[in-house]
Amino acid sequence: MSDRPLKLLLVDQDPIFRLGLRVALEAIADLQLTAVVETDTAALQILAEIAQQDPNQVNLVILELGNGRSFSSQQLGLQFCRQLRTLYPNLPILLLSSVQEQGLLLAAKSIGVSGYCPKGTPISELVTTMRQVADGNSHWFDHNCCTEAINRVSPPSPQPLFKLRNNLRLSGIGYINVTLAAVTTQLQVPGLPILDRAILAGQRRELLAARWLLNRLLVSSQEKQQENILTTDEPPSGTSSSSAIQQTQTPPPLLTTAALQSALFASCVTKLQFSLENITDIALEIDILREQKKRELLYLILQKLTQQLDELRASEIESNQLFEIRNTLISDLWQAAITDFFGKFYLIKIQDKNIELVKLLLQQTEVVQREILNKIPLTWELYNYFLFQTDLYINNVSYSAFSDKAKFQASMILENLLIQVANGIVQPLLNSLADVEIIKKNFYGSRLISTREIEKFRNELSWKYRFNNYINEAQAVFESRYEIFVIAPRGIAKTSIYAPRNQELEQLSNIPLLVTLILEFSDAIAPRLKSLLALLGSGVVFILTQVIGRGLGLIGRGILQGIGNVSLIEKNFRRNSDRSK
Repeated sequence: MSDRPLKLLLVDQDPIFRLGLRVALEAIADLQLTAVVETDTAALQILAEIAQQDPNQVNLVILELGNGRSFSSQQLGLQFCRQLRTLYPNLPILLLSSVQEQGLLLAAKSIGVSGYCPKGTPISELVTTMRQVADGNSHWFDHNCCTEAINRVSPPSPQPLFKLRNNLRLSGIGYINVTLAAVTTQLQVPGLPILDRAILAGQRRELLAARWLLNRLLVSSQEKQQENILTTDEPPSGTSSSSAIQQTQTPPPLLTTAALQSALFASCVTKLQFSLENITDIALEIDILREQKKRELLYLILQKLTQQLDELRASEIESNQLFEIRNTLISDLWQAAITDFFGKFYLIKIQDKNIELVKLLLQQTEVVQREILNKIPLTWELYNYFLFQTDLYINNVSYSAFSDKAKFQASMILENLLIQVANGIVQPLLNSLADVEIIKKNFYGSRLISTREIEKFRNELSWKYRFNNYINEAQAVFESRYEIFVIAPRGIAKTSIYAPRNQELEQLSNIPLLVTLILEFSDAIAPRLKSLLALLGSGVVFILTQVIGRGLGLIGRGILQGIGNVSLIEKNFRRNSDRSK
């Protein structure tokens, strides 16, 4: 054993397992638990803070792959491993997981995870493995079933350089895939400048070409016949190899609904690492949260949505049944997220009384549903897309479920869903406990902690609700569009998508109906009024320039000529007077 203490970061969703492992490891003198956290977001926050202070505070990250059960959660776990390898390439990762599926473990190894131990490994063996991985070595497949699994996936090659070549290939492909995912995510941001889009598109083509070449150069001929390439992108244009032609002729297998969902959720997790500053002109309830709390809340809602979709698949629900309970699904998602975000038994003290925060907030369910949750657009279409692979009908165009455009539209709807549910979680807090000091200390950003700033923010939100209810929503219905919020590299942005809303238009009444009538009258009268004003303007300009202007010019010229003649007469008179003298 080395004299150097081993400093650990433990990430696991199971509180009982975290507690048991922490107690066991704290009894070992040369081990230090720098932090024990539940979520990937909390782990990233800890590592970011450590990186600014002393990077040596953590020598090894130990984590479960998702929650060990849900496929979508496992895919999010792989995405988190990719992020760790990208952000902290020198930080070893050890999976301490209940996962034993050969595909997931091989995928984790290709990403760059340094080792694996199944849960239940004796502490003495686990500590030895931790030390080994932290020292830069790898530890894989000591478990018998895992050894057999990896042998089935990658049978030993008779060539002595096979292992080295295969490791280089998997490592390179893992790095390229992480970079490619980041570039593709940025390309999907609405309103991206043309120059930036051209640069990113060029980078994406280069990455695709590099990945294709890497697969061709570092794979033996025998492997090429047996290999099933995980990616479905075509090889770069201009290639003439027979294997490339054969690949293009073989259609890629369709993704399962879970795999389609996992890909979009992984992309969303990547976007959650962007800035979450509100760059729109519309106040959002989550603006009052400090950025890390905002990120944690959005990530939590995504996790709860993953669990909800898994439960819906297990129940074998049908599409028409899904339509009937769509509002209930969003309400359940909101309640689950609000309970976990604040803590089911989180107590706050107000006037010598302990109040259960979540219980108090859930009393405003009806208000939140009416003002926010029931107005979230295209939720049924999004659930249908994830559960049944239905095509998306957006902007008056039908997009095939597996097309890039459908994925792009679905990702925007998903991001808007997360943001709006998060707004719904914060709204009852602002209604009831906005100025409570413990709340401000634990959740608010530094910009909105004074009583005055909080009241200004609440007033701004109040006016937003009024304008939405009476004007903005009516205008959006009349224009057949939805305003949605998306996550862009610079922060939370706003965009619009077209959708038929004739039924809602027929149900408008009172002030919203009056707004649509005014808009219609404005559309009808505006062109004629503009033509009339243009004609009157031309007439006024003609009169001012051609009639009045010329008249004033003639008068002015006459005056100037008169003044000149008088001066000449006076000059001659003075000259004659001088001569007579």
